[in-house]
Amino acid sequence: MALQSSMTFINLPVKDLKKTMDFFTHIGFTFNPQFTDDKAASMVINDNTYAHFLTEAFFKNFTTKAISDATKSTEVLIALSAQNREQVDEIVKKAIESGGSPASDPQDHGFMYQWSFQDLDGHIWEVAYMDPSAMQQG
Repeated sequence: MALQSSMTFINLPVKDLKKTMDFFTHIGFTFNPQFTDDKAASMVINDNTYAHFLTEAFFKNFTTKAISDATKSTEVLIALSAQNREQVDEIVKKAIESGGSPASDPQDHGFMYQWSFQDLDGHIWEVAYMDPSAMQQG
């Protein structure tokens, strides 16, 4: 039997927790106050997926490795699905307006449209829309 986790938690170190929360709130995400304090914030991606932003000092409690500087090297690519092409553009534009930066140019693959941004700490977030009708056509 293949493993199928019922929930996913993405843990990312951040330099300024308040600025990170403001950034993602402007994009349209919400935070679970039950798991948010001055050291960590739990951003709701969907009912089963959360991004936990931890201050770098708090993040160090969970690893013996050095924390990557995501502005200089890529440690992870986080991909989110969108409901349509317009939502892809809306999310990335809001991220850029909030202080993020583009991580790539928009890419149209016919069946899939994607664009990505870097958050305030350099973590890369890819936003993509896959057109079910175009996928069925091959």
